[in-house]
Amino acid sequence: MSRKVTDNDVEATSPRHMNTIIVGSGFAGLGLAIKLSQQGREDFLVLERGSDVGGTWRDNTYPGAACDVPSHLYSYSFALNPDWTRSFSKQGEIQAYIRSVAERYNVLDRHLFDCDVQGVVWNEDTATWTVTTSRGTFTADTVVSAVGALCEPSLPDIKGINDFEGEIFHSARWNHDANLEGKRVAIIGTGASSIQIVPAIANKVASLDVYQRTAPWLLPRMDRPYLLPERLAFKHIPGVQRLSRAAIYAARETQVVGLTRFPLLMKGFEALSRAKLQFEIRDAELRKKVTPNYRIGCKRMLISNEYYPALDRDNVDVITDGIAEVRANSIVTKDGTEREIDALIVATGFHVTDSPTYNTIVGRDGRTLSEVFDEVGQQAYKGTSIANFPNMFFLVGPNVGLGHTSMVFMIESQINYVVDALKTIAAKGIRTVEVRGDKQRAYNQDLQDKLAKTVWNTGGCASWYLDKHGNNTTLWPDFTFQFRSITRQFDVDAYNVTTSDALSADQKVVAAQ
Repeated sequence: MSRKVTDNDVEATSPRHMNTIIVGSGFAGLGLAIKLSQQGREDFLVLERGSDVGGTWRDNTYPGAACDVPSHLYSYSFALNPDWTRSFSKQGEIQAYIRSVAERYNVLDRHLFDCDVQGVVWNEDTATWTVTTSRGTFTADTVVSAVGALCEPSLPDIKGINDFEGEIFHSARWNHDANLEGKRVAIIGTGASSIQIVPAIANKVASLDVYQRTAPWLLPRMDRPYLLPERLAFKHIPGVQRLSRAAIYAARETQVVGLTRFPLLMKGFEALSRAKLQFEIRDAELRKKVTPNYRIGCKRMLISNEYYPALDRDNVDVITDGIAEVRANSIVTKDGTEREIDALIVATGFHVTDSPTYNTIVGRDGRTLSEVFDEVGQQAYKGTSIANFPNMFFLVGPNVGLGHTSMVFMIESQINYVVDALKTIAAKGIRTVEVRGDKQRAYNQDLQDKLAKTVWNTGGCASWYLDKHGNNTTLWPDFTFQFRSITRQFDVDAYNVTTSDALSADQKVVAAQ
């Protein structure tokens, strides 16, 4: 197994200079590290605030945590996993897979864990980034942000919530020391995390109050354990797993037509969802509460076979009245009803369009990324480059997200683009590279034109896909293979570049590869 970078390594050469610093080691950061390592690159470092790789799948350990993308599609294309135990994997199995890939490709020695990045500031004179962290200061020619969209929990702005005296925690920071058995529990939110948590704890708690602002559309979860013959075939018969992966990919990709072009095609999914609701919830009043009032697909479609039956339990209550305040041991809704509780679970998602990390990145003109986004909206070129931030690339940046299939496909597309960019920088002796403002604006105008016609923008819902300007800055509005096509090669002509007088020794090595 690879050796981790140690405290002594950092302290011996602090501040330390790297050609490339990668921030974050979830699927994106780890994947880039592997690709750079495969090219023979050693002058890079991954800074990870957690104690292990995995990102979202390391942090989200709540009861019932699992993926809503089929297992064979939720892996790197270069590291398929024939040992998946079921068609939709649980959190622990995905985290184990990510860890095993990091070990297999020997990149843990290029990681510095428990390292919180506190500031990333561009230095125009030296054409480098200064990266301030909890483990010392670094400089880098290029920085790649791979912090991801689901890393900063979003806490609701509710009066008194900080004064609650019982157990309180966000779903992404689950307190496993908290004993919920026999307790009166409330959960705020009915999104992807909540629909997994509710069935996992409903039979253990004395009572469970589910505070719902918007009802989700639910589809059946076609989950099952893989049979031994299937697992043997995936492992020992060439091509079987890739064929299964390709079939899943194709089936998922067909949803794009209904989501982005012909909304009427989503009527089949809506009929299936309504039938599921009718069958699984017998109580007419409860069924009315949890029936969505917007078109299917406007918010992420969720999958569960256990959520509706859990809501139908005698000890579970769905509350649709807004929350007025949280008191020391209770929640008061806007109709004046007070409900006493012992524990409060906050399942209100993440800062996606307003991540606090944006405040820590300072670009060429002294403005933070947050300030730039406030002015022009959250936008990037191919989700990867942002004007005013030279020599910086973003993985899982604006408009790279998906609502229907695996993000790993998009991540690998971006990784290909960034790797080719770094190779181009070395080969051409480029000192600075910054996307042209006109190219970025034209790219994003085209995106918003396409998004205007999609169900995400026209379906009658308010979702975390939209930023404060009302623009959908989260999702990719086309087939994923289209994104793969436009990121296949780094298009240096779309960038303003300055060049060095001569290539450094390290650059010559990379350029020759």
